[in-house]
Amino acid sequence: MLIDSHAHLDEDRFDKDRDELIKSLNENGISMVINPGADLPSSIKSVKLSEQYDNIYAAVGVHPHSADEMDEGTIEVLKAFGNRKKVVAIGEIGLDFYYDNSPRDIQRKWFKRQMELAKELNLPIIVHSREADQETFDMIKAQSDGNLTGVIHCYSGSVELMKEYIKLGYYISLGGPVTFKNAKTPKEVAKAVPLDRLLVETDSPYLTPEPYRGKRNEPLYVRHVAAMIAELREMTIEEIARATSENTKRLFNLR
Repeated sequence: MLIDSHAHLDEDRFDKDRDELIKSLNENGISMVINPGADLPSSIKSVKLSEQYDNIYAAVGVHPHSADEMDEGTIEVLKAFGNRKKVVAIGEIGLDFYYDNSPRDIQRKWFKRQMELAKELNLPIIVHSREADQETFDMIKAQSDGNLTGVIHCYSGSVELMKEYIKLGYYISLGGPVTFKNAKTPKEVAKAVPLDRLLVETDSPYLTPEPYRGKRNEPLYVRHVAAMIAELREMTIEEIARATSENTKRLFNLR
């Protein structure tokens, strides 16, 4: 059985078939899904999904795109949700210097503040980083006092930086891009990341893997991510499924 460690099933693109899709996961080899928030409304939806379905777990947080909407009141709401039984992480949080939908100083402020909240709640973080590899790492390292861990979701950085994250105790999650033909760096990372620090994800409905690229992504397609990693590492998909599921359970305390 596989675990999709990152999917946005609260998104509108799942409105027509969400219930049917979630109920079909187990029979298709997907034991559970971690559903992160991207802002307050999606965090609330994520918590509701986790309370409605046994196989869905939630993370709550504000994505850098929406960082300029945050204030201390937002933190208090996230804190309240963070104490719910099926909320397993603070996320999706981080830095995005590609779109710059929020000013960079605001992104930095609320990324730091949400990491502090995660430490307060004793929860891991789910990190988004785009065109901000080194600064994301530097900010995480500054918070690394032994009381914070997490996963770099849909990792797109170098093998060298991956190794530095591993030293800090972080996990590396790979998604659809590892299946793309010209995805040299993700394939290098897939081969190099320690097996006990690897997670798989879809980031549904985004970043659909081959052979479904261009269509809506969904948790069932995490099998294609795992299959590519297995091929690259000369392992079986069952071995990848077993390792990544164990890692996901360990990180998010799902025992």
